Amino acid sequence: MDPLVDMFNRIKNALAVSKEQVEVPHSKMKLEIAKILERLGFVKSVEQKGRKARRTIEIILKYREKTPAITGLRRISKQGQRIYASASRVFGLKKRNAIAIFSTSKGIMTDGEARSQKIGGEILCEVWG
Repeated sequence: MDPLVDMFNRIKNALAVSKEQVEVPHSKMKLEIAKILERLGFVKSVEQKGRKARRTIEIILKYREKTPAITGLRRISKQGQRIYASASRVFGLKKRNAIAIFSTSKGIMTDGEARSQKIGGEILCEVWG
């Protein structure tokens, strides 16, 4: 199974039962995506736990009046079909409060950051709230 899909499923399942936190196995990409979600206000906080092989990422979920801050989370580029966007084709999302997360040559960033730096990359996922 794709590790990012596993992370997104864990977050969606935790939001569905109104859990306060979720733990996912550690990887650099997952940590960067979680930090972007924290920076944009989709989750309260992100913290690394454990050492070496037992490292995990603890994500404290955010709710607004018992409604999750994340209403949707979707993987765009999959293992079997990678989706890329050039600098001129970094798209704007039609949904309000939505962001796309890109993996670029300068690291993982949102669609707005990629558009402002005029670089493209692989579209990892989209998140809306």
